[in-house]
Amino acid sequence: MTEPRLKAGIIVQAAIRQAGARGIPATVVRHGDDDAGQVFVVVNRGRDIGFVLLAPTRDYDSGKMVWRRPLGEHPLPEYEVDAHIEKERRIDPDLWVLEIESRDGWHPFDEA
Repeated sequence: MTEPRLKAGIIVQAAIRQAGARGIPATVVRHGDDDAGQVFVVVNRGRDIGFVLLAPTRDYDSGKMVWRRPLGEHPLPEYEVDAHIEKERRIDPDLWVLEIESRDGWHPFDEA
């Protein structure tokens, strides 16, 4: 059985609140469809370290939403992350982009 899908706007607002509670800046870079837009999260670890992209997917064994790293585990230059998001935006113009500035790599989707 799969868990119900939360609206994109709710996911983004909850992430912003969690980041704010930790004093970590979180910014909506691209506002997508409030109900059905896919949410991409960019974890900005600083230009000297790089950026990590997170995207939601469904774990078909458990039915829960999990966050994958479509570009790999290691931080990349900003232009590589931006190019991937632009490619996805052409497919899904309703997508969201949330950027979290966290040098240590924290993001609210690690917590379950």
